[in-house]
Order: sequence, then C-alpha cells, then structure tokens
Amino acid sequence: MAGLASIFGSGAMTNSIREIEGMEVIFIIGSNTKETHPVIANRMIKACRKGARIIVADPRKIPMVKFADVFLKMKPGTDIALLNSISHVIVKEDLHNKEFIRTTTSGFEEWKKVIEEYSPETAEKITGIPKDDIVKAARLYGASRKAGIFYTMGITQHTCGTDNVIAVANLATLTGNIGRESTGVNPLRGQNNVQGASDAACLPNVYPGYQKVDVPEIQARFEKAWGVPLSPLPGLTTTEMINSAAEGKLKALYIMGENPLITDPNTHHTIKALEQLELLVVQDIFLTETARYADVVLPAACSFEKDGTFTNTERKVQRVRKAVRPPGEARDDLSIIQDISKRFGYPMDYASPEKVLEELGSVWPALGGITFQRIAKQGIAWPCPSPDHPGTPYLYKDGFPKGKVPFVPVLYAPPSEITDDEYPFVLTTGRNLFQYHSGSMTRRVAPIESHAGTPYVEMNPADAKRLAIKDGETVTVRSRRGEIKIGARITPKVSEGIIFIPMHYQEAAANILTNDALDPKVKIPEFKVCAVNIIPREKEAAGH
Repeated sequence: MAGLASIFGSGAMTNSIREIEGMEVIFIIGSNTKETHPVIANRMIKACRKGARIIVADPRKIPMVKFADVFLKMKPGTDIALLNSISHVIVKEDLHNKEFIRTTTSGFEEWKKVIEEYSPETAEKITGIPKDDIVKAARLYGASRKAGIFYTMGITQHTCGTDNVIAVANLATLTGNIGRESTGVNPLRGQNNVQGASDAACLPNVYPGYQKVDVPEIQARFEKAWGVPLSPLPGLTTTEMINSAAEGKLKALYIMGENPLITDPNTHHTIKALEQLELLVVQDIFLTETARYADVVLPAACSFEKDGTFTNTERKVQRVRKAVRPPGEARDDLSIIQDISKRFGYPMDYASPEKVLEELGSVWPALGGITFQRIAKQGIAWPCPSPDHPGTPYLYKDGFPKGKVPFVPVLYAPPSEITDDEYPFVLTTGRNLFQYHSGSMTRRVAPIESHAGTPYVEMNPADAKRLAIKDGETVTVRSRRGEIKIGARITPKVSEGIIFIPMHYQEAAANILTNDALDPKVKIPEFKVCAVNIIPREKEAAGH
C-alpha cells in the first residue's frame, strides 16, 4: 500500500466520532452504516440535521440513502472507476486544494494524467451511475474543506481492495481533507476490538504498533524486550493459513474467537482445510460451527466476564471490567494463553491485563501515556506518548510522519469473476441490523431470531418477474463453488442483475458461494463480488 493509504495503514479512523457532527460533507462508500455501525450513523444523521450533505455510494439502496443528497447506485466492484471519476471532475472544475497539493504532496501531475481517462461518461459505462450524479457528488465533496470519507468492507473485500483504499486516499489528498478537525479518511471497524487486536500485533507481519518484523533494528528491539530470538519472516494471513492447510502444508491451527466455517469464502474449501489438519484448537465462548471440527475446545470468557481494554474504531483505548463470573470451566483468554505459553517453555508472568497494557506502552510510544488509572472513567485516543498528553482526536495535525504524501495512480480492473450465460447474476454479501457476524452470539437470542432468524436473498422485481419467482419462494442460488436453498425477498433495493445475501445464516451460508480469490497485496478475499445463477423451485424440481 502506498501514499496516504500507507500512512494510516493501521486501518484506524483518522478523526473522531464526535467530529462527524461538524462535517459539511459526509461521503459514505462501501458501508451500510445505519445497520452495521448504527451509533456512528446516528452521528451522521445529527450532522445532516445541522446541514451536512451526505453522499452514499453502494450497490444497494441502504437505509442511509434516505438522508443522502446524492445516491450513487453502482455495480459491485467498480469503486476505482467511480473514485477516479470524482477526482477527474474535481480537477477539471478547479475544486482541488492547490495549496495543500503544492506544500504537502508529490506526484500530482503524473497521477492527473491517469485520472484524465476517467470522465463521468466513461465511469457511467463502467459503474452504471448516471454521469450527472457523479458530477454532483464531485462538486459537493470537492467544494468542501470539512468533508469526511467513511468506508468499510464494501471497499476492502475485493481482489483490488488495496487499490480501492488508495483511490479513497487520493481523493482526500486531492482536496486536503486530512489533518484537520471534521475531515479525514475513516474506515469503520467491524467489531468492538478489531482496532485493539491490530494495534497489539494480531497481524502476521508486524509487532505491536505496526512495527515491521523484517526490519533488523525493530527485530533487535523486540528481542531485547522479550528476551528471545525472533524470526524476521512475516507469517501467513488468515486466508493463506486455510489454503496452506488445504494443501497439507500447515499441520496445526489455533483459532480464537473466529468462526471461519461461516465467515471465510468458499466454505467447502474451508471444511477441506480443517479436515486436513493434524490438530485444530478452538478457543471460544460457544461451540461454534468451526469448533465442531476441533480436536481441543478451550472454553473462553466473554467480554463481560473479564478485565482489560478495548480499542475502538476511533483509536480510543477504553476499560473493560468484569461484571459476572465465567460459567463452568470457561476462563479469560489471557490466563489460557499464559498457561499454554508456560507449557511450551516460555513463562508469561502478567499479574493482570494492566501489566499487558504497560508492556504495550513500553514497546510502542503511541500508548506510552495510557494507563488503567487514566482511563478509569473515560477512554483516551492514541497517539498518547506521555502521562500528561491528552490523546489525539484526529491525526496529522502537525504534518505527516513520512514526509510528503504521494498521489498513487490506480486503474480500474473488473472483478476476478464476471457474469456469463451460466452464471448471469452478481452476488454481493454483507450484514443486516439484527444479526451479527457469524451469528454465534445473536442467533442464540430468541427475540432476535423471531424477528430476523430466516435467511433471504434480495432480488430485483424485474429479475423475479422474468424468472417467475414469488416473494418468499425458496430458490436455489448456485456458484462455481456450491449452492444453497434460500427464500427470495423481492425488493427494488438491488438493481437488476444483482442479488444480496446476508452472511449470518449457517443454514443458507452465503460463503458457500463466495469467491476465495485474494487481493495480491494484503490477501483479503473477494467476498463482495461473485457470479451466480438463481434457479426457481419449479425448474429445480424439473431437474434444471
């Protein structure tokens, strides 16, 4: 990843949630914010009521469209063409921030030559968005110097996910909407402590604080801190681990708090990988679908049953306090990890989670000033390098740590799997308001299940009419990787030729269908686009 995208490579929001209410323009792309981040969506709605203009780019008519000045209903996987075209209009109409570009960036002229090819007319043919809507969105975002961009996995879960993020960063750089209050590039994290897990090095190529494992001086520093020799070789990503297990190369896997049988693409491939393993250990709060394949299950405590910290999407480190005792033999994750480490011959002697935070602060200056005492009542956003530092609501106020921000050209390329006569529909996946992730928690709640316990596929009325499918009818959705039976929900939320299935339902798991092709740079699968066919019940019964 390059340019501004590499500067916020931690994936954290550059600005705080509070600042949303001060924005003039809010650009939401690849994020069903109202259903997947409702607290943040409510801030956006408050901003709207104060006069903020909202742009929504999404393949579906998601709930935030109700508050939008411009809705860019795009074909899945065409984000780069749209973002480059918005940049094209901003430059053409002289809305770019020339002073910011002159003093703070590099590579503008070379990048400008690339986006000249992405006129609104060209982008309309690729994205399906009327060119006038692209121009309107560009004028709104380009004219404001208090504009924020918000995105989630609708941007990242593509084979071009890294380039999508770079295109977002280029747009923010073009307008100078970074490094000031109520601006920024704000990826919204999908779970309550994804940010904290990333900060603490639950990634294969970095130590805590995103310090690269293959840099000798960094390796030496951590070897001294931990008192052991360390490998300079990056490890495997989650998807690479599954592939390696399927090939028989990876022999053992230890899964904590994840349910890849539901959340990974191409479920049949995941099952094959788990069955190939010599040892599978699963540490979780419930016996998940994945845990049923485990040789050893370690019952873990949930967040209400342990002490520690969470770091949320705006980089705010917050206290978590034990409210109830864990049931049965369940134990908190830290004690389980320490016990296993000790049996491997490396004693971990942390008397409490507080000691873990102290160590993190000693090896990563951004947390150096954050202590349990300071966050007893209110969280603090990193960077917070000293005990008297107030924390950092928004990043880059004093400039960029890597010097000038380069513009980085990215080109549109179609998804790795496109439609054809055999598979004429595009499937995109996501979440809904009531269920959560793989459903391991929410699907155990009876009131939620009674309201939203049935899987469904959204399809456009014109497609349903052509295929003679009625609302509620069970259909078969088939891809090159598998098939599921699922109830049809006829709705204009999706365009013709596009269908949507939420990911939560084991009995009609969307990821049986999805494509496990990976972004070559960061190895994220292409969950958001694959080619499928829909077979009505009558044709299925007739053997078609």
